[in-house]
Amino acid sequence: MSEQMWWRGAVIYQIYPRSFYDSNQDGIGDLPGIINKLDYIASLGVDAIWISPFFKSPMKDFGYDISDYRDVDAIFGTLADFDELIAKAHERNIKIMIDQVLSHTSDQHQWFIDSREDQSNDKSDWYVWADAKEDGTAPNNWLSIFGGTGWTWEPRRQQYYLHNFLSSQPDLNFHHPKVRKAVLDNVEFWLKRGVDGFRLDAINFCFHDAQLRDNPAKPKALRQSIGFDEKNPYAYQYHYFNNTQDENLVFIESIRTLLDQYPGTVTLGEISSEDSLKTMAEYTQGDHRLHMGYSFDLLTDEFSATYIKQVVQTLEERVSDGWPCWAISNHDVQRVISRWGKSQNAAQNTDLAKMLFAMISSLRGSVCSFQGEELGLTEADIAFEDIQDPYGITFWPQFKGRDGCRTPHPWQHDEINAGFSQAKPWLPVAVEHQEKSVNLQDGAADSVLNSYRHFTQWRKQHSALLYGDIVFVDSPEPILAFIRQDSVEKLLVCFNFSHQPQEFSLDLFSDEHLVLTDHNLTTAKVINDKTVDGKTVNIKAIDKKINLPAFGCFYASL
Repeated sequence: MSEQMWWRGAVIYQIYPRSFYDSNQDGIGDLPGIINKLDYIASLGVDAIWISPFFKSPMKDFGYDISDYRDVDAIFGTLADFDELIAKAHERNIKIMIDQVLSHTSDQHQWFIDSREDQSNDKSDWYVWADAKEDGTAPNNWLSIFGGTGWTWEPRRQQYYLHNFLSSQPDLNFHHPKVRKAVLDNVEFWLKRGVDGFRLDAINFCFHDAQLRDNPAKPKALRQSIGFDEKNPYAYQYHYFNNTQDENLVFIESIRTLLDQYPGTVTLGEISSEDSLKTMAEYTQGDHRLHMGYSFDLLTDEFSATYIKQVVQTLEERVSDGWPCWAISNHDVQRVISRWGKSQNAAQNTDLAKMLFAMISSLRGSVCSFQGEELGLTEADIAFEDIQDPYGITFWPQFKGRDGCRTPHPWQHDEINAGFSQAKPWLPVAVEHQEKSVNLQDGAADSVLNSYRHFTQWRKQHSALLYGDIVFVDSPEPILAFIRQDSVEKLLVCFNFSHQPQEFSLDLFSDEHLVLTDHNLTTAKVINDKTVDGKTVNIKAIDKKINLPAFGCFYASL
């Protein structure tokens, strides 16, 4: 694979900077903190890091409300720090991807400050403004994903403005060509500084229906919570008109045209729509749209081999030559070990964490891995008085928000705040995370951390796992089985999603094959009482059955 296609099969490590490492002891992580930990990141074997927003911001949504797209917020450092981060990451062959939040700005951005003054200034139509209905109510029934109406009244203009998120995050009017140009100019600012790519936040939210038509109601039985909590009234509508408009395809093509002028750079789009897999397929089709996309379909509570097979197969049927990126954790959802391992004990959660990273890394596509996933961290329980997330404050206690996955990274178990900071951290360090600290796992050969490190390197030795096609094998729940194949090799891959051992028949396979065990994961070591440790085994002679241990895996070269 060429250097310009580095992103295919890549493992991308997401860093939430305010929780990673605090270099100046103010309780908030920063860019110099990331620089300080680059050797640790390199030890993980990842190909790139994606850094969540560090731009100038009032921090109402912790950086996803940007007031200056071309500067670093002082709490995170300076532009010089960012330049140093790029240079030192590149010295270690680590690519740098950064968030770009394009659909909306902060209400403190100068564009909005100008736009809200009156209806005749040169920025007056840079945001989505609309008159009230005759009775003074909002222009339509669109809702904010954070709760309540998606419209806020601005007395200076005597109009409402649209915000799909917080009222402090007004939506830009992408129907205006000057807006599109200004946004692309901001993107190019970072390309010129040497970034290797962008994670495009909520990229399908850029355009809205120009007619402002009402969203239709969704029947109660069909309300889903993919990307938001089901207790949120946002789930009561089909969001046909406030996002995912046809014009958005043309805009992402203009983003791709810009990036094509900077060879080797890449786009990763976050997509949350009524049919996210369909939208992801459309947005990544051909070589003129997004390089990769990811949805919330594996960021849900649903955990079964059948469900994951269904999601991946559905995307494969639609995506043709597009390229997916898979994520099972990020800064917006409960940590995967708590979502998918609720009934397991600590030892089983360790095996589950190892298996899940191997599973997500063995699907066709690239991988986004959230900080702490390599440690097997669980969701932290945050007391109400410590909650920072406006989403959690609004919906407490039915939904506790996103702070539980955003707590500080534990570095040293025996230091204050687990080595994150000497000052009081912006969120408390979870007590249960201290025993999973980097220093403790670093010296334990069978830790989640060292399993993660070993598997990322082992995976790079198998081109079928990086670039090959995927075909699923019929298997009973809780077994997930598939074949990855390219022109070099053909691999059979099996996972046991249960905390109980499972037997799986290999009736479809009659040739001799090599059982691969050098990945160092919990594996099927016994086939009808015969040890298979990296040896060539004749399946016919062993009745074609394997025994998978709890949360175990099986890799074989066919």
